[in-house]
Amino acid sequence: MRDAVLGIATSHGMQPSHIRDLLCALLFVSPDRSNWSEYPNIWGEVEMLAHRAEWWLIYDLLEEMAAWFTRRAPHERDAFHADVNEYFKEAGIGWQLTDGVVEVRGPEAFEAAVRGAVAALDAAGRTTARSEIHEALADLGRRPDPDLTGAVQHAMGALECVVRDATGDGKATLGALIQRNPGLLPKPLDGAVEKAWGYASERGRHVREGHAPDFEEAELLVGLAATIATYLTRKVASTT
Repeated sequence: MRDAVLGIATSHGMQPSHIRDLLCALLFVSPDRSNWSEYPNIWGEVEMLAHRAEWWLIYDLLEEMAAWFTRRAPHERDAFHADVNEYFKEAGIGWQLTDGVVEVRGPEAFEAAVRGAVAALDAAGRTTARSEIHEALADLGRRPDPDLTGAVQHAMGALECVVRDATGDGKATLGALIQRNPGLLPKPLDGAVEKAWGYASERGRHVREGHAPDFEEAELLVGLAATIATYLTRKVASTT
C-alpha cells in the first residue's frame, strides 16, 4: 500500500521532493540535503521514510497529498482521489478518500445509507444533523484507533436532531419523542428505533466497563441512524 500511494501520487505529477517535504513534516525529521536529484536519490529517501512510518501516518500522508493537489495541481485532484479509491477497493482496504479526508469505507448498503442521509440533510438545510453524521464517520475512521462510543453518540445525535425538528420539540430525548409521537415512524419500526436509542445510551452515552460497542455494532448504529434520518427528512419535506 505504501508503494501504491507513492506511485499514484507521482503518476499525477508530484515530484519526489514534494512527497519528501510532506513526509518529513509528518515524521518530524529533516530532509537529507545530500540528496538533490529527484531520481534516484530523493526517491530512495522517500521510499525509506514511507516504509519507516507507522501505518496510520500513511493515511495522514494521503490527506496531505490531497491538500497539495488542491493547492498546486487542482486539475489532477479528482483523478488522484479516484485512483486512490480504486486501489483501496481492489486491495480490500477499508478506507476511502473523500473530499481530501480519509474515511472508513463500509459495505455498499452502509455507504448508500450515509450518502443518502448527507444529501437529504443538505437539501433540507439541516446542517447540524449533517455535521453529526460526518462526526460519526470521522470517529469510525479515527487513526490509529476508532472512537466507537463517539461514533454512536454522534449518529444518534443526528437522528435526535432530525426527530426534534420533525416534531417541533427541541428539548425531549429521542426515546421520549418516539413515545410521544406514535405516528412518527411506522410500526414496529418505532419500537426498534426506541430500543436502538436505549442501546446507544448504554453503549455510547453512559458506557460501562466492558460494555463499549465493537466496530460492527457502531457501524450498524451509524447506518441505522442515517437511514432513519433520511426517511424522516424526506417525509417531513413531502408534507410541507
